[in-house]
Amino acid sequence: MSAFLDLLPILLVISFFQLVILQQPFPQFYEILFGSTLVLLGLMLFIEGLEMGLFPIGESMAYALAKKGSLFWLLFFSFALGFSTTIAEPALIAVAQEAARISAESELIGSSESAKSSYALGLRISVAFSVGFAILLGVLRILKGWPLYYLIIGGYVIVMLITIVAPNEIIGLAYDLGGVTTSTITVPLVTALGVGLASVI
Repeated sequence: MSAFLDLLPILLVISFFQLVILQQPFPQFYEILFGSTLVLLGLMLFIEGLEMGLFPIGESMAYALAKKGSLFWLLFFSFALGFSTTIAEPALIAVAQEAARISAESELIGSSESAKSSYALGLRISVAFSVGFAILLGVLRILKGWPLYYLIIGGYVIVMLITIVAPNEIIGLAYDLGGVTTSTITVPLVTALGVGLASVI
């Protein structure tokens, strides 16, 4: 039911535009219905797996590392968790591959498969490194008690300054890549990390 309610707004928006605005029946209705059912089942199993496996282990590891009292290992775990979950993020993989294809078509990079793969991997690594560093900063903020608005305002100022000097071709892509990191794998594990730290502190 939870997975269905998560998908319901998407289904309502698509149905409204297809039937009311475009006033057309769904093309290949049965295929769409079957695909939507598979998405619902996949999302249900994925969320259940996160709640049963990944969420508890992330929380318990953060709790155990904080209790151990080693700042280095706690910060290293925070960075590694952010990096590894982001690199595995399906939305990031899809956007990086699409960016590589478009960059190759625009002749910004080579059109060979190896050039596109290298470009997509480079994007994923740079985004994952950034997320890992941001989570490391977040953990330091929790431990030191820094006001949250310092990091938020400072981060926005840095992003705006970089936007001024960045090449126009990558600005939109950079903002999109930042958005897709807050998705299905990264958020539950990073939340678990925060909950574990907060409970031990």
